[in-house]
Amino acid sequence: MNNRALDCIALTIAIIGALNWGLIGIFDFNLVSFIFGNMSWITRIIYTLVGISGIYLFTFYMYAGGRDRIRD
Repeated sequence: MNNRALDCIALTIAIIGALNWGLIGIFDFNLVSFIFGNMSWITRIIYTLVGISGIYLFTFYMYAGGRDRIRD
């Protein structure tokens, strides 16, 4: 299945989550909680979307070998 829109959305959400974790690790600053409040319902939705995106991105390992990769 080749769904580029979903792939791009998942990658974008995962990158945002990774940047937030980088800020937490380096500066002890949680940007999501700073913007939306500490564990508000919006913050929980954002964290849930990051988790779902991470799980979805596990499917990219199927294409890592390149043997069955579709070229455009």
